Amino acid sequence: MVGNTFGRLFKITTAGESYGIGKGSGLAVIVDGVPPGLPLSDAIIQQELDKRRPGVGKLNSPRLETDRCSIFAGMGQDGVTTGAPVGIMIYNVDTQDIHVQQYRDYKDMCRPGHATYGFFKKYGEYQDWCGAGRSSGRETVARVAGGAIAKFILGREGIDLIAYTSSCMEITAKEMSYEEAKKNYRKNEINCPDLAAGEKMEKRVLEIKDEGDTAGGIITLRIKGVPAGLGEPVFDKLSSLLAHAIFSIGAVKGLEFGEGFKVGQMKGSENNDQFAEKNGKIGFKTNHAGGMLGGISTGEEIYARIAVKATPTISLEQDSVNMPKMKIEKLNPITRRDPTLVGRHYAVIEAMAAITIVDALMMARGYDHVCRIENKWREI
Repeated sequence: MVGNTFGRLFKITTAGESYGIGKGSGLAVIVDGVPPGLPLSDAIIQQELDKRRPGVGKLNSPRLETDRCSIFAGMGQDGVTTGAPVGIMIYNVDTQDIHVQQYRDYKDMCRPGHATYGFFKKYGEYQDWCGAGRSSGRETVARVAGGAIAKFILGREGIDLIAYTSSCMEITAKEMSYEEAKKNYRKNEINCPDLAAGEKMEKRVLEIKDEGDTAGGIITLRIKGVPAGLGEPVFDKLSSLLAHAIFSIGAVKGLEFGEGFKVGQMKGSENNDQFAEKNGKIGFKTNHAGGMLGGISTGEEIYARIAVKATPTISLEQDSVNMPKMKIEKLNPITRRDPTLVGRHYAVIEAMAAITIVDALMMARGYDHVCRIENKWREI
C-alpha cells in the first residue's frame, strides 16, 4: 500500500488500522517539518482528538475508545520541539473478541457503500476485513493528531479555522458571520452553530437511527486570517491542495468553494468580487470566490462546503456479494457505527485544512526568501 503521506514541506505520514492485532494495536502519525521550539504537549493534541472521539454521545459510534495520545518523538528534555519529526501514538483499547468475530462472520461479503469491493480487487484475500482496516473512519484519528500541530502553528500566525455542520437531511442552518459561528462552535453534539437548527438535526438523525438507517450532511469550512499569495497558479493551486486534502477523507463526496456550483447559474457581473478599500487597504465588497482567485489566496476568508455521505453500514438488509463464491447474498451486518458522520467529521476536515495551509505557508515563504523579491504590493 502506498499513498500514506500528505504534504511537501510540512507533511504527515500515518499508519495503523481500525483493529490491528494484539494489545498494542493502534494508530500513529509522523509529522515532518515541525519547527523547533514549539511547547507542544499531549494535552494540546488531546483537545483536538476529543472532538472526534467515539462513544461519548447518542450521535456517534458506541465504540469506547479513549483516544489518549502520547508524543513519543521530536520533543527535547525541556518540553519543546527540536526540529526532528514529531511522532504521536494513539492505542486502540476497545477491540474485543466479540467485535472481531462480528466482522469475521461476513469477511467474504462486500458491504454496500464500503471500500471492501475495491480492496478485494486490489489486495485479494489479504485485504483487512476487520473493521475496514485503513479504510475505516478510525484511520482519521492520526490525521487529527497531526492537524493539532498544524493548528498550533497557525495560531502563532494569526490564522484561525473552524468547520461545522450546516445542513443535515434537508435541515439547513442560517447564514452567520464567522464570529457568530465561532461563538456557538461545539455547543451541541452535531456541532451546528445555529442552535435551533441543530436541535432539529439531532432529532431527525435519531429518528433515522431508529429506522435502522443513517444520515448524511454538509459541513462548512471557514479559514480566517490567511495572507494573500498562498498557492501556485497551475497544478498546485491552493484550492487544488485543499481539495486533495479534503477528498482524501473517507465519505467525502462533494466540495465547493465560495458560491461553488451556484456560479453555473450566475452572470459574470453577479459572480465577480469587486474591489473596495478596507481600513486603508485593498479588499473586496463580496467573497463569491471563497478567498481564492487563480488558485492563490486573496486575504479574504476561505469558505468551503463539504458533502459527507451517510454511514454506509446500516441495520437494513441489502444485496451483497460473497466474493469467494461469486454469488449475490443478503447482508444485514451487526457492527458498531455512527448514525451520522458529520458530528465528528468536522474535526478531520479542520485537521487536513490546517495541514494544507501550513504547508502552503512554508512553500510560499521559502520561495519568497530564496527569490528575494521586493514585493511592495503585499502591504496594500
